Amino acid sequence: MINNPFILYGYESEKYFCDRKEETSQLLQLLENGNNVALIAPRRIGKTGLIENLFHQRQVKKDYYTFLIDIYATKNVEEMIAAMGSAMLSSLRPLGTKVMQKFAEVLNSLRSGITFDAMGNPSWNVELGDIRVPHTTLDEIFQYINNADKPCLIAIDEFQTISTYPNGKVEELLRTYIQHCRNARFIFSGSQRTMMGEMFLSPARPFYQSTTMMNIGCIPKDRYCDFAQKHFAEADKTLPTEVFHAVYVNFEGITWYVQRIMNELYAITSAGTACTTDMIEVAVNNILRANEFTYQAMLFQLPPKQKELLIALSKAGKSDAITSSKFIQRWHLPSASSVQSAIKGLLDKNFVTMNLGVYEIYDRFFALWLTRK
Repeated sequence: MINNPFILYGYESEKYFCDRKEETSQLLQLLENGNNVALIAPRRIGKTGLIENLFHQRQVKKDYYTFLIDIYATKNVEEMIAAMGSAMLSSLRPLGTKVMQKFAEVLNSLRSGITFDAMGNPSWNVELGDIRVPHTTLDEIFQYINNADKPCLIAIDEFQTISTYPNGKVEELLRTYIQHCRNARFIFSGSQRTMMGEMFLSPARPFYQSTTMMNIGCIPKDRYCDFAQKHFAEADKTLPTEVFHAVYVNFEGITWYVQRIMNELYAITSAGTACTTDMIEVAVNNILRANEFTYQAMLFQLPPKQKELLIALSKAGKSDAITSSKFIQRWHLPSASSVQSAIKGLLDKNFVTMNLGVYEIYDRFFALWLTRK
């Protein structure tokens, strides 16, 4: 039972997924016609949701094995391989013991890390130390993919992460396997536009001209508004258009933030009543209050110069010339060199993002909380 239709994590069903019909159709058409796809959009726009929506289409589930592999938190090729194996086994689990066993039996190099229960169902207990020869394990994974009894659709989320691995040959290694993989099509999803562009558009990189590029933007305001109003109406609640538009504009249409505010507004609007513009501030305050301990801990861990710059960026909003004398003087920062040092640390820790020379705090709610410091 769904108590709140504005789902924040995971994928429930198409009923709770807003629009993206054209993007879903375009992505499927590209894959069915033999293309691998580099899917690029800022984080929290909804790339993963789009992929999930595609993978949950009835015909796709019937005709393909689908695997969604998130490598955002991985730091080397061993962790990447562990993430691949774990995600693939989890995706196969609903299909039954025989399907899972077929995959597990191919991974001879990880035999000690895969255990079977009394019913013969395999479990993934692989430790990084079990992946002694990454090339061998990767070879086994692709052996399974190539010999699977259905074609496979494989999405690798935050794909640009592989360019940060210590072993600089991972791109070449993966490109070789993918190039010779005839039983699968791949979606390389990434949020770092510059890094993804370099990986797929630079003649010096292994994945050059190996994919079709696809970008997605925000869900159109009116379509998202219709979706939100429909779910409010089904619970005998009213969402005025101007309330939704205010949320959409304030958070620049970024899916996750709009969805999070809608989730909170839905929760605090009683049946038989209408949501009001004043309730937006109540919703935001509720969210910030719920996350305050986390935000305090995040701020506490930062060195003083990074903390000063982060608070300055929260109040300045999107900023480009952060080492200019104007920016430094306005926000009472020490010097251009200290800003350069601080921004590097903030970027490395993913507190701040940079796109086309413009810096902003990654978490919009954290930025709002900081403006109140």
